[in-house]
Amino acid sequence: MMEKDLSKNQTNMEDDGTLTNRQGHPITNNQNIRTVSNRGPATLENYDFIEKISHFDREKVPERIVHARGAGAHGYFETYGSVGDEPVSKYTRAKVFQEKGKQTPVFVRFSTVVNGLHSPETVRDPRGFAIKFYTEDGNWDLVGNNLKIFFIRDAMKFPDMIHAFRPDPVTNIQDPRRFFDFCANSPESFHMVTFVYSPWGIPANYRMMQGSGVNTYKWVNNEGKAVLVKYHWEPKQGIKNLTVKEAEEIQGKNFSHATQDLYEAIERGDYPEWELFVQIMEDGPHPELDFDPLDDTKLWPEDQFPWKPVGRMVLNKNPENFFNEVEQVAFGTGVLVDGLDFSDDKMLQGRTFSYSDTQRYRIGANYLQLPINAAKKRVATNQEGGQLRYFNDKAPGQNPHVNYEPSSMGGLKEAEQVGKEFTPHVEGNLVRESIDRNDNTKQAGETYRQFEDWEKDELINNLVNDLAICPKDIQDKMIALAEQADDEYGRRLREGLSEKAKEMNSMKMEIGEEMRPLGFKNAHKAVQKAVEEGHEADPY
Repeated sequence: MMEKDLSKNQTNMEDDGTLTNRQGHPITNNQNIRTVSNRGPATLENYDFIEKISHFDREKVPERIVHARGAGAHGYFETYGSVGDEPVSKYTRAKVFQEKGKQTPVFVRFSTVVNGLHSPETVRDPRGFAIKFYTEDGNWDLVGNNLKIFFIRDAMKFPDMIHAFRPDPVTNIQDPRRFFDFCANSPESFHMVTFVYSPWGIPANYRMMQGSGVNTYKWVNNEGKAVLVKYHWEPKQGIKNLTVKEAEEIQGKNFSHATQDLYEAIERGDYPEWELFVQIMEDGPHPELDFDPLDDTKLWPEDQFPWKPVGRMVLNKNPENFFNEVEQVAFGTGVLVDGLDFSDDKMLQGRTFSYSDTQRYRIGANYLQLPINAAKKRVATNQEGGQLRYFNDKAPGQNPHVNYEPSSMGGLKEAEQVGKEFTPHVEGNLVRESIDRNDNTKQAGETYRQFEDWEKDELINNLVNDLAICPKDIQDKMIALAEQADDEYGRRLREGLSEKAKEMNSMKMEIGEEMRPLGFKNAHKAVQKAVEEGHEADPY
């Protein structure tokens, strides 16, 4: 490699294959957003990221780009007023958690992630689990998934990840080669791959799955002291997952089974319930751990950071109109109330821009005036105009001529800060780097060893069936990750792919085998079967 001559005033080197942004600027780092030190927080001048994510937010009209297929219900959250055996006020001043027995209205939306509005609910995919709390201090959105980790740890990679997982832009067919091409070259995804390709990748329905905030947040108490926190929802109905065979049988009979299950359970008074637990960690980088607590690809070990119950959620009312409520409900990770705060989690910081930006584009600038999104308390702003605005959120007695602040002519005033503000110390160079502790396979091995035998069998079979059609270099990378995670995991994956290769060599691979949705072993045969078994008819 030629040594760079730094004495010359050169710009970035590029050729015809160099990635650029829409301004034509060469992209020199497409892996990391710019942060203060490698742990964060992120900075607002992340132009490449903001251009990338804001364009991604506008790719589809008007369907959600992700989480398009969903179902929802109304209910309430009841706080225990405690965190385990301790008063909740020790950790947070958020009113939603104070006073044992207090109930807060909620709306919950469950969803699949990658596929479109009319995709079946049996697909191998994480499930969205988003809650809107209509608190006395305004709305709080807790936006997460059923699984507790994620594929990536930096929001810069989110558009790339979803592009790889969605259907091919030419064939419009989901392709395992694209999925594993991204994952094999993004080794931090291996823990999530282990979960998604196991039975945990196909929950039986929405009522019988866990929920998680996924991101690391902070709680702030009245003295301004903060702790890191993770949220976990546990279903009182129990947890149930499906094998590929079971999912295929269900899909052949009903591709909306999870929506129907949720609706009918509520209609018959069998109200689904979840208990909310939190894990708490002192704020800071925790160098004694072998992972960074801000890394979304990692679990916090339960033995070190026990789950502590804080409340329960009951869903007891179905939507009156699906479109008005389930389709138009809009969530954002930046929607927090006093006593809840952000951590420097890079995914959380990127999502906080992206989610609300998506809603402003998808539904309109005034999406928060829709009943399903509006706070159930007074709202008074100086915002004006915008698409589909139909009332002015002004205060009683407010001078209608004053839509700015500060003013001495009857305008709105700032609220008084009561609790001490949380002011974390931030120091470091502005860099584009990954976090330091990025072991990509240790926890995947721990997860594999905790699986029951039938879950391990299903995981290996599912991986082998999809990896078998991938190029050998992708197979080798995935095998190497499995071997790093666990000897048995790697051996079984290697042996399974070897046997599958012999099987495929003995019978010529049929056209279409290389293009199929994730986890559908014989999808190509369905194409031919429709031709062979279709019944002829005369024109009319």
